[in-house]
Amino acid sequence: MARTLHAERESLAHLRNVGKAALADFKLLGISTVSELATKDADALYVQLCRVTRQRHDPCVHDVFAAAIHQAKTGEAVNWWAYTPARKARQAAGLFPNVHAS
Repeated sequence: MARTLHAERESLAHLRNVGKAALADFKLLGISTVSELATKDADALYVQLCRVTRQRHDPCVHDVFAAAIHQAKTGEAVNWWAYTPARKARQAAGLFPNVHAS
């Protein structure tokens, strides 16, 4: 039973902002557990996803990554759109990763 509970806690699907699309993105990026996700950076994941898929993804994907990483690190589930204002401010300041489709 303890192993099952641990596996559930490690399941990315149990994170608030992670649905089918995010699960597919994480799989593509080689992330399969909450512990792995907790070691990641949202900027780096967003850039990596754009490079792997050879397309620029909506910046809201970054916000989902940021929210999921925050929950993975702290256990606190925050809606992904709470990260949008900070990302938009970084974009306006030129501090957000500028990714072009390859």
